[in-house]
Amino acid sequence: MSFMDRLPGWGLFKGVSFGVVQMLRPKVTVQYPEEIVDISPHHRGRLLLLYDEFGTLKCETCFQCAAACPIECIDMGGVDTKNRFHVHWGPAEQYAERREESALRRSGRTVPDRSFSAWQGIDLAPLDAILTEEDHSPRKMLRILERTQETYGHLPVAAIQHISHKTGAWYSEIYGIATSYRQLRFQPVAAHELAVCRCTVCTLQGGGRVLAAFEAALGTGVEGVSPDGRVRLLTVDCGGESSGTGPRVLVDGVAQTRLTAERATEIAAHLRSGHLADSRPA
Repeated sequence: MSFMDRLPGWGLFKGVSFGVVQMLRPKVTVQYPEEIVDISPHHRGRLLLLYDEFGTLKCETCFQCAAACPIECIDMGGVDTKNRFHVHWGPAEQYAERREESALRRSGRTVPDRSFSAWQGIDLAPLDAILTEEDHSPRKMLRILERTQETYGHLPVAAIQHISHKTGAWYSEIYGIATSYRQLRFQPVAAHELAVCRCTVCTLQGGGRVLAAFEAALGTGVEGVSPDGRVRLLTVDCGGESSGTGPRVLVDGVAQTRLTAERATEIAAHLRSGHLADSRPA
């Protein structure tokens, strides 16, 4: 410890002086993505799992990254080693008493989500044509992404990987550009939308059971799309306006009243079959 560090109030003075210096520093605004800057080697961006030469995912699905995540944002899904069960690890299971050696026991529950496919079966020929017309230039990335979405209806992961490989741009950089513009999307547009209110009043009126019924019937969670791509499940907040009429549920924007879990299952089946749900209450 130096002599200055022994002086009373020296630490406070250092902290205040550092704040003043930072306050007076000029502010620099980067017009991204038009202005390209060097990305730090320590920048992680969006994590991208690795594959071996046979296209097999190298992740062992030990769930330790999900268990150790301090903000509980990692949600993992997969199958067991014998390809029998879908296992899942999310925020609700991130507790020490659940960290057994068995992945199936550690997952806490089985889920109906489909196992992840390393390489999605999309035709890359139209994308190669787009990249050729845009000179494979990372500086035209926004235009490339917009044209890719026009071709496929959304931005498939396989398309982003292909763009990264052909242009030399980092996958995390492309993902960052795509998330900066609201017109770009990573999932196909669903034909129908279901929205369940999650306010306290609707929850007490059975909103949780209705939402669980929709999730089971659609095979997806909130903000997800059913495996057939027909129905998207969302949440809303009515602010308690549905008191006495049951949980607020919107089917393609039409409000439903006194909806039960059984009726919710029927509505989901109707939407997935391509028919509009009956808007009359059960």
